[in-house]
Amino acid sequence: MIKNSIRLILTLLLTSQIILAKNYKGGEYRTKEAFLYGRFESSFKAPGKEGTLGTMFTYFDGSPSDPWSQGKWNEIDVEIMGRYNNDVQFNTITPGQINHVRHQYVDFNPALDYHTYAFEWTPDYIAYFIDGVEVYRQTEDFVRTVNRAQKLMFNMWIPNYPNWAGVWNDQVLPAFTYYDWTAYYKYTPGKGNYGSDNNFTFEWKDDFDFFDENRWAKATHTFEGNNVDFVPENIVFENGKMIISLTSPNELGYYDKRPPSIISVRALNEFTLHVFFSEEVEKTSAESASRYLMGGAPPIKKATLLSDNRTVELQVEKLNLNSLPALIVLSGIKDRFVPANMASNLSKSIITTPQYKFPLKINVGGNRFNDFIPDIEFKTDTSNYGYMEGSKGGPFSLPIAKTDDDVVFQSEINGMAKYVVRIPNGTYRVQLLFAENHFTQNGQRIFDVYVQGKKELTKFDITKETGIRSAIIKTIDNVNVENHLLDIHFSAWVQRPLLNGIIIEQITTGVEDHSTIPKQYELMQNFPNPFNPDTVISYKISEPSHIRLKIYDLLGKEIKVLVDEFKQPGLYNSQFSTFNTKGAQLSSGIYFYELTAGNFSQTKKMVLAK
Repeated sequence: MIKNSIRLILTLLLTSQIILAKNYKGGEYRTKEAFLYGRFESSFKAPGKEGTLGTMFTYFDGSPSDPWSQGKWNEIDVEIMGRYNNDVQFNTITPGQINHVRHQYVDFNPALDYHTYAFEWTPDYIAYFIDGVEVYRQTEDFVRTVNRAQKLMFNMWIPNYPNWAGVWNDQVLPAFTYYDWTAYYKYTPGKGNYGSDNNFTFEWKDDFDFFDENRWAKATHTFEGNNVDFVPENIVFENGKMIISLTSPNELGYYDKRPPSIISVRALNEFTLHVFFSEEVEKTSAESASRYLMGGAPPIKKATLLSDNRTVELQVEKLNLNSLPALIVLSGIKDRFVPANMASNLSKSIITTPQYKFPLKINVGGNRFNDFIPDIEFKTDTSNYGYMEGSKGGPFSLPIAKTDDDVVFQSEINGMAKYVVRIPNGTYRVQLLFAENHFTQNGQRIFDVYVQGKKELTKFDITKETGIRSAIIKTIDNVNVENHLLDIHFSAWVQRPLLNGIIIEQITTGVEDHSTIPKQYELMQNFPNPFNPDTVISYKISEPSHIRLKIYDLLGKEIKVLVDEFKQPGLYNSQFSTFNTKGAQLSSGIYFYELTAGNFSQTKKMVLAK
């Protein structure tokens, strides 16, 4: 009888595991040892696939004498969401599972190359680093509650929270996070030789040449809100890298047998299409213009693979946006996996981007009001504007001072990471509308705002600047859009960033009128000149050409590539900002800008005056 009962229990357990098994498999690599304080570093390349994330983190998972509970939660995260191409998320999670999140803007795509991410954990602060530079530090009281020994972990998974991670799409399988190395430095205040104030001492480094079973374990579990099971087969060591895979149940390991497919095709205007693939594609096969066809439409003139290695820009003579055929892609496009997979014939309907009337006004977090359009959540495949992450707040009933548009300031998105709007290339004036409907004291909500990669608001405190339930509008002039997307990025210092409204005014268009074709190429004098920190460079194109516009210093060193793409005839404007240059801030002096198009080349001088 006892044997039969045991057999029944085992059968039920096995059956429940089969029933509860999840549709996707990921991996988690974790140390056997737990660490109290220290500096943790790793160099890795993120997955770059919507709906996924690749991580480096420490986590307290309890022990037999001190079991896990939310009241004892300790976790420090570096999380890179596949939905973003310029964002790294930091999060310290404290007892009660309370999140302290910052979305850090970065001027690179974390999925395209290896970067070193690190954090220092001490009794007094937690500081986060990217490529050796400290970018964020937490010193608030909650830091003192992060005081339990934690294991160092790496994982890749699919959160069941599309508002946070983005909408999952099976087409992006498989996905991979590549780890080059990791290192641990012990916290030795006053005795170390590394890290902040030389307070850390090297303990060990793993180059991930093999699975070190003495130090590491491969996880075999899952948790609520995770759409994958962690399996050992999805952690592979190859060519000096640890690779964590995200796969279907029957394609475990570091393999890719799926050819690229099309996620979306979008008509940005009458002359430009963007084809977005499920994975990175090989340049030569993707840039064969004859491979792209549209029945009854003009032939494709040029195909250019953009910097994300997943988007191909197609240039055509002119499209009828009211009657668009499907795009057909003939077989032959390869992915970048080794060995490569080749796609068969593909077909996809074309989405059109609306031509907005300016000024464009958006009631962020709210409904349509007067000439403000209603807010929506941004979906990569289909949306033309909207918020990414965060939740709607309001409408609040109390009146708002310093405005006649109370309704706009009584609704909000709270905890936003980004706001994006698809608009034509050109120069814009962007107004950001804020009101604090929650906190009454200065310092209770502080955040940064980046617009097109330039920090426009630093440690912005709404209450400090205008008080509670009082409107404030921040105006950013000369916002240059060159990739058909306005990108507004929010980074928290204290609490969660919010936004109530946006007003976008068009100053100049990227192309004035294709029907009026310039008679010759021309590079015009930048304006203003002298400038600080921004200036606009205008140029005319007389025939379809691949255009390069570059900035050089007085010694001929290349400072910035402003334009490197195929363009139709017309008048264009390109903004140069000293804030968007890599390395040290530019000093005052003479600089040169050069336009090349085929055999045409022209250079002009400009002056940066501080």
